[in-house]
Amino acid sequence: MPARAPKEIAQVAAATGAKKTRRTWDKVLVSAFLAGAYIAFGGLVAIVVSSGLDPETWGTLPTLFTGATFTLGLVLVLVAGSDLATGNMSLVPLGAMRGKIDFGDVAKNLTLVLIGNLVGAMFVAFFLAVETGVIGDSGATGTGALTYERLASIAEGKALDETAWQTFLRAVGCNWLVCLAVWMSLAATTVSGKILAIFFPIMAFVAMGFDHVIANMFFLPAAIFAGVDIGWDDAGLNWLLAGAGNLVGAVVFVSTSYWYLFLKDQPEDDEEQTEQPVEPAERG
Repeated sequence: MPARAPKEIAQVAAATGAKKTRRTWDKVLVSAFLAGAYIAFGGLVAIVVSSGLDPETWGTLPTLFTGATFTLGLVLVLVAGSDLATGNMSLVPLGAMRGKIDFGDVAKNLTLVLIGNLVGAMFVAFFLAVETGVIGDSGATGTGALTYERLASIAEGKALDETAWQTFLRAVGCNWLVCLAVWMSLAATTVSGKILAIFFPIMAFVAMGFDHVIANMFFLPAAIFAGVDIGWDDAGLNWLLAGAGNLVGAVVFVSTSYWYLFLKDQPEDDEEQTEQPVEPAERG
């Protein structure tokens, strides 16, 4: 089956966004918990792979390794099927723009998904990152010390070193790229095609140091649990700024742009005739 054309992607994206709001709240929360955990898995493996790489020797290559391995998270989300708030920030509003749902549905879905994502990410941060010893603490030796230092560097950079404006703008750029990854994955009709569509945008946003609110729901709590000197108030402010920027990046630069290009002047009846069934792997 050939890849979908951009106009077809827009049609499927609007239908997918609308369908996400028609499930019971408990299924949305379970799906969102899984997505938060999957993104945390991506963050955890990224820390492990990039630990111990001295920038004086490796330059900026550790950020490339971090980005390449972090792509695991969105691959799991889109191929296995779950609800990630940053992806829903483009798909669900697009469904509302097409008149399939209202903006109350959008607010309810994003709220439930953010809660589920937070719980899933923090579950992995505490039980599978820190309690397992994969992430060490300030007194750790060997690989535990390396992973602790790498996590501390990432978390302190996000929570303490970036200004509020920088965090917001990095979040805009992040979710522009994340939503393009989700968008392009809808073009693919094979698992390999979806993985290829996901890889480059996700690798790019991580390598550039952009801020993804769900990833930060893993990095910052994991750092706090491991004893890094940042506070929950620092984490909360980062999530607020990153979430706002992610929403702008998704709605303005993806949903609204492609709605204007491909859906604005198209009658909904015509869309329903050309719309293709939404595959389970297209959830994101």
